[in-house]
Amino acid sequence: MAVELTGITKRFGAFVANDGIDLAVRRGEIHAIIGENGAGKTTLMNILFGLLQPDEGSIRLNGEEIVIADPSVAIKAGLGMVHQHFKLVPSLSVADNVFLGMEIRRHGLIDHAAQIARTRDLSKRFGLQVDPTERVGLLSVGIEQRIEILKVLVRGARTIILDEPTAVLTPQESRELFQTLRSFVAEGMTVIFISHHLEEVMEVSDTVTVLRNGRKVATRPTAELSKDELVHMMVGREVSFDRRPRASLHGDVVLEVKDLWARDDRLLPALRDASFTVGSGEVVGIAGVAGNGQTELAEVLSGLRPASHGGAWLKGRNLAALSPAAIRQAGLAHVPGDRMVRGVDRNASIAANTLMGRQHRAPWSRAGMLNWNAINQNAETLIKSFDIRARGPGDAVKRLSGGNIQKVVLAREFTNGADFLLIDQPTRGVDIGAQEAIHDEIMRQRAAGRAILLISV
Repeated sequence: MAVELTGITKRFGAFVANDGIDLAVRRGEIHAIIGENGAGKTTLMNILFGLLQPDEGSIRLNGEEIVIADPSVAIKAGLGMVHQHFKLVPSLSVADNVFLGMEIRRHGLIDHAAQIARTRDLSKRFGLQVDPTERVGLLSVGIEQRIEILKVLVRGARTIILDEPTAVLTPQESRELFQTLRSFVAEGMTVIFISHHLEEVMEVSDTVTVLRNGRKVATRPTAELSKDELVHMMVGREVSFDRRPRASLHGDVVLEVKDLWARDDRLLPALRDASFTVGSGEVVGIAGVAGNGQTELAEVLSGLRPASHGGAWLKGRNLAALSPAAIRQAGLAHVPGDRMVRGVDRNASIAANTLMGRQHRAPWSRAGMLNWNAINQNAETLIKSFDIRARGPGDAVKRLSGGNIQKVVLAREFTNGADFLLIDQPTRGVDIGAQEAIHDEIMRQRAAGRAILLISV
């Protein structure tokens, strides 16, 4: 076995994140770990990589027991981990990021040519196409992930852990990633990946382990299981996305977009001549492969990017004349595509994050002072309503799983009372049971007369 975890238990106060989990991963296989948000998947992999220490249990790598005190021990033992949220330096080149902390030196100086050549060789060998000389800050998130994988490879990893690797990828990028994972296995490496996308689990994995509420439900060969069986093991019930909504109300126009053009960060045209309306009680979908103007559209509508031509009007008010705060006051609620950058303050509590944008309103503010009793009561209500897996309102958002962080954003924005909901990738990084609940909530918002612009790939 490449990896053997025995009796792994991890507690955070009274909350048990991992409860006596046994996991065995064979050398040269692709092993998927699935489960609901908060099931303990990332915690378990963070323990394996030395980011957390177990309260109970042991770890064996290639048959030898090992104490992984920190990530440096894991790296020396041949482990590598690609996290959900990347750790790159935007101002440096691709090659400099790949070798950051272990630079190739010649005569005491960094040998940039050698780093570029090594990066290029690795990228060609495993189908991770990158330009080693390009500055990372100008690259797409899909390319950034390739850089993170190259960082792991250059440090000699033989067992590679990927946490939600396709959550930020286009379908084409996902297919290319699967080819890369298969090339790892062909060279005798082992891959462990966490996913909420059951189709990709069925397609690419050899073995699947299901976690629920911090415990292992099963480990089975993927070929023996159906998607419905996996869903039932994950959530303990059937999940249905078969919706027959009533006909759209087609009420008054809430948002009008006319002849809208916008440029991306490189000043190239990203959005061209977009025109549409969204009425109350209506959901308008924006579909397509990521990177085709969706981000720029959302940023223009939320006041974060100027239009280069044309405009947008929210209930008759020209958005170009309003600040982002004024646009929210005018009736916008926004679920951003990148929750960690624009959706939350990861160091603040759940209660503080559910308050953002409404801190000056009653009952959360009185005579210029925050009413923390009301704030915490509201947060407790949202935690229950949106099934946020946390100990309580005081938990820091950074301690939540990615899917539960998304639920915090959705809870805040869906209960904001806004007339217009701008929803960008609402189910990204969210388990299948939560996806069902989010779809139902969107339909409830529609039935309540909200105008909804839904961006999804």
